[in-house]
Formats: sequence, C-alpha cells, structure tokens
Amino acid sequence: MEYRIQSKEHLKELWTNIYNTEGKPDWSHILPYYDDAIYFCDSVQKIHGIEDFKEMTERLIARSDNLKMDVKNTAQNGNVLFMEWEMSLSFKKYPNSSIFGASRVTLNEEGKIIEQRDYYDLWGDIFDNIPRFNKAYRKFMRKKFG
Repeated sequence: MEYRIQSKEHLKELWTNIYNTEGKPDWSHILPYYDDAIYFCDSVQKIHGIEDFKEMTERLIARSDNLKMDVKNTAQNGNVLFMEWEMSLSFKKYPNSSIFGASRVTLNEEGKIIEQRDYYDLWGDIFDNIPRFNKAYRKFMRKKFG
C-alpha cells in the first residue's frame, strides 16, 4: 500500500479517524503518512523525527481522557494543507475542555507529511473551563496584553 496524502479531504478523514468512540486516540493508521524526518511544532513543544513524534502521541493518550476532534474547515494550496479544528478533552480531575486551533501541514514530494505546525491557545482554552480561575485569567490577560 502506498501511503500518500491525496487531498485535503483525505487528510481530514485520516485525522478524524484518530479519535475513536472510546475517547482514546489511535494514530496507528495515520503514522505511515508521516515522513521519518517529520518536524512537528505547537505551543508546547518542537519535535524532530518520527520516533519522537510517536512518543508525543503516546504521552497525549496517557494524559488525557475523552479526547475528540472535530475538523471544521480545510483548505489546500499546493502541498500545504490547513485544517481548522475543535478538540475536546478532559484531564484527570478537571472538566471537559474545548481547544480551538488550526494545523498547517506540509507534504513532501512523496505526499507524506514532512512538517506540521499546530496553532492554539492551550492555557486560555483550558482555563476558561475552570470555575473562578477563568475570570481571573482573562482579566490578567486583558490587563497585560490588551
């Protein structure tokens, strides 16, 4: 089987199927579509290489419960694909939280994902779901950043 991202719709289907009905994600079907030299970056980490990327996916599985992803919009410009998404998850004793973000995915000549950059406000979206703390956090952010 040739592992090649065919289109933005193909990527959306692969991405959506990471998150199963039990809430524990499974990347096994999409990992072959990542190049061995994958560069991944988000607001928490920068990762180089497929082994470190696999380890990151395993950490996410271990840390979170009830993880779900809803891809809202997709766009493609040549070998660059964009996805706007809403991810909902819960961490141990905290309530379910939604994180809103977007991913920019770059494909190499073989149609494999060589770079992925995720954009989201991790702490703001999580803190918004913690009673009393949410208002203090937003007040602080407005005061310090506008």
